[in-house]
Amino acid sequence: MTTSPSQTREAFVSHIADIPWQEFPGHFGGALSKALVAPANCGSRHIDHRISCYQPMAHVAEHVHRVQEQVYHVLEGEGLLTLDERRVLMRKHDYVFVPPGVRHSFTNNGLVPLVFLVVTSPVEDGEAPV
Repeated sequence: MTTSPSQTREAFVSHIADIPWQEFPGHFGGALSKALVAPANCGSRHIDHRISCYQPMAHVAEHVHRVQEQVYHVLEGEGLLTLDERRVLMRKHDYVFVPPGVRHSFTNNGLVPLVFLVVTSPVEDGEAPV
C-alpha cells in the first residue's frame, strides 16, 4: 500500500519510482537525485533523505555547509570524494560522514552509474562560499 506524502507532516509510505529524478543546483553532467524525504514532499524539518545516481563524469561542485551534517552511502559504482584537500575513492558499501565546515565534492570517475544514499540534517543550511 502506498500513501502520498503531504506537507501536513503525517507518516507516509511511498515507492521510490513515484519520486521524479532532479538535477539540483550545483550538480552537473547527469548527477540526478530523488528527494525521498524532504520539506517539499512531506514537511520534514530535520532530515533530507535522497538517492542519487551519477552517470560517468557527473559531479556535484565543491561546496561547504555551515550547519548541515551529511552521510553518503555508496550502493553501486565508484566515485572520487574530496574532503578539503583529501581525495578518497568511494566504492560499494563505503560511507562517509561529512561534518559542517568541510569543503567537499563527489564525482563519478568510474565506468558505470554511481548510486548512493544521502542523508542531510538539518534540512536548511545556506551554503557558505568555497
